[in-house]
Amino acid sequence: MTRLRLAIVGDGKMGRAVRDLAGAAGFDVVAILGEHDVSSTGPTAAQLAGTQVAIEFTVPLAAAANVLACVKAGVPVVCGTTGWDADRVRVEASVRAAGGALFWSPNFSVGVHLFVRLVERAAAELAVVPGLFDMRIVETHHAAKRDAPSGTARLLADKAKHALARDVPITSVRTGDVPGTHDVVLDAPFEQIRLTHEARDRRVFAAGALTAARWVAGRTGIFTMDDLLETR
Repeated sequence: MTRLRLAIVGDGKMGRAVRDLAGAAGFDVVAILGEHDVSSTGPTAAQLAGTQVAIEFTVPLAAAANVLACVKAGVPVVCGTTGWDADRVRVEASVRAAGGALFWSPNFSVGVHLFVRLVERAAAELAVVPGLFDMRIVETHHAAKRDAPSGTARLLADKAKHALARDVPITSVRTGDVPGTHDVVLDAPFEQIRLTHEARDRRVFAAGALTAARWVAGRTGIFTMDDLLETR
């Protein structure tokens, strides 16, 4: 396995999880840049010198600038920060114009993306019997998570809405140190179906981000987990 030089932008829980798994995944961590290391315009070219790919896990207000700074420095970037959707169209246009690479996802768990497909199929089945079942989503995350609903819950709701032609309500719970649980509840007057994905450890997201980082190195364009899973 060819080793890749990795910069980690964000030194919180996710950044540290990426750092802890990076060596065994075939990466040499050349920089870990925390909030106090990076300006409001993102990491500098000097801070990213020698880096072949970057993984960004920070906060919504910082994500766009961090991604653009990495691309400006010629570094493909994997972004796992959620809650910056309003900036994404602008950022993606800039990445394409620069000939750079951005791999973004609201969730880097392979299991979650299989779960999304199951929920999409369930919504399509519900559409065949309109009015019988209601669908709702309940997502639970740790108390420090800043965005609500989660990016994964919004993705699930969007996929279900496409099949059902109606909005799917989301309830967000922030408590303790829960890495992430998503419940999709199908409710009828006399019965209920529940589909659940539970992340037991945030390392699942770190491992997925490292897989994405190896996949995106050397590519140009905008990519998501769907692209990675379709080519494996």
